[in-house]
Amino acid sequence: MSTATAVETHPLTTLMARHGLTAAGYLKRVADRHQALGYGAMAHRKEKATRWTREGVTPERTALLAIASLHGIDHADVHRYGWPGFLLLALDDDQAVLESPWTVAGTVTALTDVGGPVDRRGFLIASTSTLAAAVAQWTTAEPALAVTDRGRRVGAEATALFDVRLDALRHLDDTVGAGHVYDAAVLELRLITDLLKNASYTEDTGRRLFAAAAEASRLAGWCAYDHGRHAAAERHFVTSLRASASATDHTLGAVTLAFWANLRYNANDPHGALHLLDGALADRRKISSPRVTAMLHARAARAHSKADAPSAAWRQIDAAFDAYSRADSPKADLPSMYWVNHGELHQVAASSALSLSEPRRALEHFNAALHHDDPYDSDREVRGAVIYQVRQAEAHLALGDINAALDTGHQVITAMGGIDSARTTGTLQELRAQLADHQHIPTVRDFLDYAA
Repeated sequence: MSTATAVETHPLTTLMARHGLTAAGYLKRVADRHQALGYGAMAHRKEKATRWTREGVTPERTALLAIASLHGIDHADVHRYGWPGFLLLALDDDQAVLESPWTVAGTVTALTDVGGPVDRRGFLIASTSTLAAAVAQWTTAEPALAVTDRGRRVGAEATALFDVRLDALRHLDDTVGAGHVYDAAVLELRLITDLLKNASYTEDTGRRLFAAAAEASRLAGWCAYDHGRHAAAERHFVTSLRASASATDHTLGAVTLAFWANLRYNANDPHGALHLLDGALADRRKISSPRVTAMLHARAARAHSKADAPSAAWRQIDAAFDAYSRADSPKADLPSMYWVNHGELHQVAASSALSLSEPRRALEHFNAALHHDDPYDSDREVRGAVIYQVRQAEAHLALGDINAALDTGHQVITAMGGIDSARTTGTLQELRAQLADHQHIPTVRDFLDYAA
């Protein structure tokens, strides 16, 4: 499995290797397709492949279309993803995760196949029908059973240790960042999967092992998403959902659906996100944590705000605060929900207001997030705090208060020191793009230079 920071092989090199072709053999196939499409003859010396894969040369447009045709890729995707991005559509490593039966054996298969060698950064692997099928099958999947006829026997001690280690990883993600924690979460997942495949255990221990696998995969998915690796994140989220079903833990599956929905609405698919959230909330009586229910409603609010549905968004905000009013103390709740509080819900409400072009309302919620009796913890949630600060600056800018926007922007630059996150970097780039319209103002020009 490639890590979040690995240097990736050129996708054309991987594609040729998968088909067992030399550069010359592959180019001959491209040339034949080029001719068949009516584009005329094309030279196919092997040196051309070297220029394409190692020297940064982009093939001519007709060659790009011939390559796309060879692999069944739509011509529109050639323009959409460019070279060599569109080739990633031909490197489909997702069959085991998406197509294995929703049985215990299918879950183990998905857990074992943690990913291929290519980072399809920014791609989504789940179609609308895949989202619908995943939610439907999650509710009816086969639960884990006792296994007594193989390997060493493991019990509650092992599952308890995994719970402790996963809790540590969640907090390390807050401190050291997603890149390092991704690798650790994948390693944890492999350890758990090894026991599921090779050890003996009771039904209760099996379900706890699958629950640990679900949380490790969810955490890996979150870390991959934080680095902009959407395809890898979705693989992990699907796998996590499968494992939660084998664990018969509806609450754990709902948490996974909430994080998966976050990815979908931030990847411009709010309706896909709502499908996931509606599935999680369909039988909310099975959700044991009011904090999880509050988080689901908050995520639904964000999805509705991005779909420009203000009434639905504010109904979901109200539902989130109502659900949270029934929450117990954090120590009595799920360990993974330590970050959900009044401050977090106000931050979500503020972000939703901003998406709905209500900047003044957004600033009211941003202020409440930090000054509530149960405030947002900016020291612990550094990445989240940076993202929310950028949105606060955008709200000031929308109200014409450029000085306030710049003051907040400078706080963001200071807070970002040492943070390795595609989400925070992308959010700051959005602010810079909005400020670019005001670069005739000297202080704005200075900020843009400083934040470059």
